[in-house]
Amino acid sequence: MTHAPPGYVCPFCLLAAGVVNEHVWSRESDVVYRDGEVIALIAAKQWPGTPGHVLIIPAEHFENLYALPDPLGARIHALPCRVSLAMKAAYGCEGVSTRQHNEPAGNQDVWHYHLHVFPRWAGDDLYLTYGSVMPTEKRAEDATRLRARLDLPPDAPT
Repeated sequence: MTHAPPGYVCPFCLLAAGVVNEHVWSRESDVVYRDGEVIALIAAKQWPGTPGHVLIIPAEHFENLYALPDPLGARIHALPCRVSLAMKAAYGCEGVSTRQHNEPAGNQDVWHYHLHVFPRWAGDDLYLTYGSVMPTEKRAEDATRLRARLDLPPDAPT
């Protein structure tokens, strides 16, 4: 069962395909990691106390956790540790939180599976604040900082 509204245009599928238009808040400059199956990017929507949070998405469209094939889920869930360690090195955060939402009652609002990775600091009030779209230039700066700290081999695609 899908929860996407009729005529839904998936912004993450467009990003994965390299399309930039009014449906896509994210830009290629937000991407910190990409291979044939998985993309990690600085999220367009950021929360005030946890700047630089990352989304990890499959390159192929799967609406939610229920539709995600196990092998791809394993690939996606191998990346948060590397991203978290890069966040700690790049941002000096004190901890990291991950979260993932499914269906409207689970607070999902983009109908393409995605895993959030938040840098955390004591008193950051993540769950008490609202997010807003971060300027493209700031996201690109955070992406550059994070890419520099990811423990990737020199020939890894980014």
